[in-house]
Amino acid sequence: MRSYASKVVESSVKYPEFSGLKEEINGVDLLRTDRFADGEMEVVVNASIRGRDVVLFTSSSARNEAGISVEEAKIELYHAVDALKRSQAGRIIIFEPFISCSRSDRTNRRSSVGLWVHFQTLVNLGMNHIVTFQLHSDKSKSIVDPTRYIIEDIPALNLLKRYLCDAYIQDLSSLERIVRPNWAFCSVDAGGEKLARDFANSFGASLVVAHKQRDYSHANTIESINILSAEPLESRTLWIVDDMIDTAASAESLIRALAPHKPAEINLIAVHAIFSEPAVERLNALSAEGLLKRVIVTDTICAPHFSRPEVPNMVLVPSAGLSAMVIRAIITEASMSKLLRPFNAEIYLKSPSLFKS
Repeated sequence: MRSYASKVVESSVKYPEFSGLKEEINGVDLLRTDRFADGEMEVVVNASIRGRDVVLFTSSSARNEAGISVEEAKIELYHAVDALKRSQAGRIIIFEPFISCSRSDRTNRRSSVGLWVHFQTLVNLGMNHIVTFQLHSDKSKSIVDPTRYIIEDIPALNLLKRYLCDAYIQDLSSLERIVRPNWAFCSVDAGGEKLARDFANSFGASLVVAHKQRDYSHANTIESINILSAEPLESRTLWIVDDMIDTAASAESLIRALAPHKPAEINLIAVHAIFSEPAVERLNALSAEGLLKRVIVTDTICAPHFSRPEVPNMVLVPSAGLSAMVIRAIITEASMSKLLRPFNAEIYLKSPSLFKS
């Protein structure tokens, strides 16, 4: 996450509280990982951080800037927290924009719960605060023990809503004449209905719900999809909304189920672009067949391939500015209410855009 952390530093020094402190707050190269011949590792802190608040950016996604595995990334993170604690850091704030184990939050009798293991390990090592974007479900936050640490789950879908306003709507007239009568937001499955409904409410547009039947004997396998909509989908602009794109199996099945309804175009919008194989192949095939118009995601998963997008018409919405806002609020102990409140396109279009500067 070094490149991402550097972008957050650049965004942070634009605030009066941090202006002129770039060298002091820039700790991107503060940690060093030493690896031994037998495969073990040790994380070293290269400067004194006694009593200072430390924001540690991390990612355990399989597609990361360093090209290391999920397991290695987690172990390196745990070593880093231990090193920071031993260096007598003040608050240790873990900023993990995408928590890769967030889908492992179901308590079954004979299976591990990855998210619980992750949080327990971090807090026992000395973490005080964890920040993330768009956890997979609200249930995940029930794992948190508020007496031991704090979690901030920032709704990064608002970044995508703002981008839609700036790139495709731009003014109130377009919102009223084009978006509300012609756009519809679609969930990938019944579980994602809340996300799609949130988008529909934000823009005053229609909602489409997809009920997906899975084949649980095989991972990422879908048996059938039923489309529920109060209005015809023909000639409409459809936006499929999800928190993440993993293998794109659900998106592909849904897009092929929507195509016979003859919409004007189908677009895919999500926060986390995991893109496990064969996601890119599937999305490219849909694009080549004319079924998928565009893909809009954020850069919460930092990987070299995003410097040259592998998917046609893919837009990468930056999130470093939002991360800087969150850090500023935590460090200065300011309110985060404006970052958490529901997004309203009509109100936003009346105010200056964050994306036009």
